[in-house]
Amino acid sequence: MPESLRVGVSPQQTTTALVYHAAAKNPPGVTLILGHGAGASQTSSFMTSFASGLADRGIDAITFNFLYSEQGRRLPDPNDRLEACWCAMIEAVRERLDAGEDRLAIGGKSMGGRIASQVAAASPDGIAGLLFLGYPLHPPGRPSELRTRHWPHIRAPMLFVQGSRDPFGTPDELRPFIADLEAPAELCVVEGGDHSFKVPKAAGPQDRVYAFALDSIDQWLRNTILGRPMTKAGATGVK
Repeated sequence: MPESLRVGVSPQQTTTALVYHAAAKNPPGVTLILGHGAGASQTSSFMTSFASGLADRGIDAITFNFLYSEQGRRLPDPNDRLEACWCAMIEAVRERLDAGEDRLAIGGKSMGGRIASQVAAASPDGIAGLLFLGYPLHPPGRPSELRTRHWPHIRAPMLFVQGSRDPFGTPDELRPFIADLEAPAELCVVEGGDHSFKVPKAAGPQDRVYAFALDSIDQWLRNTILGRPMTKAGATGVK
């Protein structure tokens, strides 16, 4: 069971974080914070599956609720409040890290990853990597409304895990933008996956798809922390 924490976002407001402690096997020395998407909290099946799956692979994973979700509201907070919540989480987790031995990676599902990228672009120091679980490149059906303006300011290595059928941006739509990044970036393609990596039944068991994504994330985190060379805009798919 994850450990529950209270994190102060402002003098009047707190939110809940859940710490999924890594299994005691070859820990890479990285802590990963994941923010949830716009339509579900940190206790959604997607978030719990990925946080617990990473912990099983030896990665310390931490999730949290944005304030609107913590307070039971459905409409996401304004951008500045979302960023403030992310910044409070980063500060709280840094205080927990053992004498700076662990490195910190951040990211999340859809909106949670997008806001993490904005925070990393504005305050890049101390961020070892960014993980995007379905980056919302644009709103569905509106490909001209891009969410990439801040990307050139990001310094940390990035991993984009993207479903091939994602209406918020397919891998083919992402590739040219990733190729222009100065920071190293990799693209992991979930073949047949939608915005939540769900695949048609004919593609095989959903658990297998999640395991593929989790194994790819685990490998990327270990390679990033160990400083091994990374390819720019590499791609793979479900085998």
